[in-house]
Amino acid sequence: MSDDDRQKKKPGFFKRLFGGPENEAVTASEGEADGAESDTESVADVNESSLQSEETGAKPIEELVETKEALGAPEPEPEPEPEPEPEPEPEPEPEPEPEPEPEVPAGTPAEPDKAVVEEEKKPKNWFSRLTSGLKKTSDQLGDNIGAVFTKRKLDAQTLEELEDVLIQADLGVDMALTITEALEKDRFEKEISTEEVRKILASEVEKTLEPVAIPLVVDGSVKPFVILMVGVNGSGKTTTIGKLADKFTREGKKVLLAAGDTFRAAAIEQLQVWGTRTNSEVISRPAGSDASGLAFDALSRAKEAEADILIIDTAGRLQNRDELMAELEKIIRVIKKVDKDAPHAVLLTLDATTGQNALQQVEVFGQRAGVTGLVMTKLDGTARGGILVAIAKKYALPVHYIGVGESVDDLEPFAPKDFAKAIAGTSD
Repeated sequence: MSDDDRQKKKPGFFKRLFGGPENEAVTASEGEADGAESDTESVADVNESSLQSEETGAKPIEELVETKEALGAPEPEPEPEPEPEPEPEPEPEPEPEPEPEPEVPAGTPAEPDKAVVEEEKKPKNWFSRLTSGLKKTSDQLGDNIGAVFTKRKLDAQTLEELEDVLIQADLGVDMALTITEALEKDRFEKEISTEEVRKILASEVEKTLEPVAIPLVVDGSVKPFVILMVGVNGSGKTTTIGKLADKFTREGKKVLLAAGDTFRAAAIEQLQVWGTRTNSEVISRPAGSDASGLAFDALSRAKEAEADILIIDTAGRLQNRDELMAELEKIIRVIKKVDKDAPHAVLLTLDATTGQNALQQVEVFGQRAGVTGLVMTKLDGTARGGILVAIAKKYALPVHYIGVGESVDDLEPFAPKDFAKAIAGTSD
């Protein structure tokens, strides 16, 4: 095929490629006559046109095909415009940093919290605190009594059931018999209300406690007046010492404290805190030191400082551990080397939650340490407050103080009438 023929066919090929109108004008006879030849020539034409496009700078066939597809294809839908991003919220301005508190010199006691100070300024009713503290004991006792005396006459079976209720409340067998006998004497075979039973209970408890309600008297002619605190682990000895020191210093007495619980470093630190609060000097040694030697030094220092009262803490010890009780006896012997009449008071701190075990504590500590009086603590944490009545009935030891909370004001001299009303749940 000559060059002129190629030039004539070349436009026809591109028109056929892009579907132009000339493609439609080509007759069927031309297609049949030149069919085979045109196919071969078309390939050559494409290759030649590609070479020519490279030489002349024309667009290659691939780009032309893309152009054809672009022209024949439907226009793409416009992409939706992106939503405008929300404007960022302005950052809050940082709060101004508080001014640093002025440095407090070491050894200066911290100022008490204002809320605590305001609370302490409010007048408190001791009977209300006592009633609240003994609520667990009173509620349990009252519920059980109510269950026994619901629309029933006071007969032998009722008295027996009441006796069981009183014993379960840790009032003791002797006290339970005393109360049931008082009921049987006046109301046997008669109907009786729960309130009447409560009143008789309160009356009999008060009669039992009245003889043992003896305040702790500090002999002002003896200086120092030595108080030795004893008891089992966790009975509240150290806390009780702090509360007593607070009471005595408010009375204008000079108090000195001895950290004799040398087995526990925490007990030493706790007593030092109480010493700071009450402005009382504390004699201490490192944990593990000899407790009897510390007691000797403390009493010697108290005499030198002309202290009015010396309170000596001791390590908690179980009453059934003979070797520990022997150490307590040694402390007392060493104290007597400095002052033959000391200690002037030996106070046994009892945890009300121990229940009947407190009876054994009173017996053993009384024999080994010569207990002169009792302090009952943690009455607010148990339904076993009746144990104090059982102890008073059996041992008749003076009860100096009772505690119904952690506050320094929650340790008060023992008032038997208030205690009886609180435990029985009566108001008059």
